[in-house]
Amino acid sequence: MSASGLCGNETMKEILQYLIKHGERLDTDIAEATGISLATVRLQLAELVAKCEVVACHSIRFKNDKKIEGTIYRVAGYTPPASPGRKSKTQLKLS
Repeated sequence: MSASGLCGNETMKEILQYLIKHGERLDTDIAEATGISLATVRLQLAELVAKCEVVACHSIRFKNDKKIEGTIYRVAGYTPPASPGRKSKTQLKLS
């Protein structure tokens, strides 16, 4: 494997770990938080989508009456652990 392939693999792992920890995020947010260039993040995410490891959704959001278009990514098939705290009565009956 070439050095650039190895570097790309590490970048993919870093992006996946970020998505597992933080849930779904915009590509711009991922780039900003990880310190990886936006072009590299988009390239790596495209590869992860092709491998069905990540799901992509086109999104339009409005923040302070300003339209923000982007692509949101999340890990495919990943269910985050239940949050700590009180459980509802229905959840207690299911246990």
